[in-house]
Amino acid sequence: MNAQRATMSIAGLFILISLGLAHGFGQIDITKFGWLWFTVFVGLNLFQSGLTGFCPLTKILVKLGVRPAT
Repeated sequence: MNAQRATMSIAGLFILISLGLAHGFGQIDITKFGWLWFTVFVGLNLFQSGLTGFCPLTKILVKLGVRPAT
């Protein structure tokens, strides 16, 4: 795992931890507020793309003509 992938994994994990803590301390109710699920999705995607190297958004952007990182 390189530094970029580790950063992506840690960032995703921090997003998920912050949502979990906010929910646990009663600051948000993740079961009722629909837009927070979008944040959960982003956090999970960051975490898994850091671990696996596969990012769906990167594949879409490359198909749209954006140059991939070298």
